[in-house]
Amino acid sequence: MTRKIFVANFPYRTTVEELEVLFEQHGEVVSAKIATDRETGRSRGFGFVEMGSEEQAQAAIRALNGQDFGGRPLAVREAEERPRRGGGPRGGGRRFPGGGRF
Repeated sequence: MTRKIFVANFPYRTTVEELEVLFEQHGEVVSAKIATDRETGRSRGFGFVEMGSEEQAQAAIRALNGQDFGGRPLAVREAEERPRRGGGPRGGGRRFPGGGRF
């Protein structure tokens, strides 16, 4: 069973390939993703790595949390499930006075 890891505080110039190489030292990397700003497409300095097993994920967390990477200490921990957004019967979206939606 795979396990997703949250990784933060890496340099904005970090690539997905660099994250994969870093985490492959601790086991099979199933996937790696970097969060980007919707408007600019630039990295937000955090992302997610999915490891091949719970044991590999724990080994990566122990080894990499606090480790210097590009001059910054990494924050590495288990990813938490994202809560589902409620949208009511007509879907999501922010409502504004006058009935408008964003």
